[in-house]
Amino acid sequence: MAVAGETRLVLGDWSALEHDALSVRYDVFVSEQGVPVELERDDMDPLCIHAVVYDADGAPAGTGRLLPDGHIGRMAVHRHARGTGVGRLLLEALMARGIADGHKRLVLSAQTHAQGFYARSGFTAHGEITMDAGIPHIEMVRDC
Repeated sequence: MAVAGETRLVLGDWSALEHDALSVRYDVFVSEQGVPVELERDDMDPLCIHAVVYDADGAPAGTGRLLPDGHIGRMAVHRHARGTGVGRLLLEALMARGIADGHKRLVLSAQTHAQGFYARSGFTAHGEITMDAGIPHIEMVRDC
């Protein structure tokens, strides 16, 4: 899957994007990474702005969300779409929305293997590595 001209990014609320966002999150977090399904879902989804990238066939390829407090989370890209720019497209859209919403600082909890990905967008590690659903994470921040 190539990014240029073949993908479509949609920002919206939970009522519009729930099905597609959950399909990506379930495949990546629950099926691939072994996160218990009850830990993957939370009460914040209805309060967030969600982003979904669709591939050339119209299938959801990646997702992420922006919480009301400026946290970016639940970033997930299907295995077949990794390395194609889908994650970058999601992150840039969520960052732009956070800045437009007036956030002075964006925060995320990165899986440690993805720390370099977020660092390339200006996020810096802050604090100690913690375990979340059995996966090592590091808090990262970016001042806007």
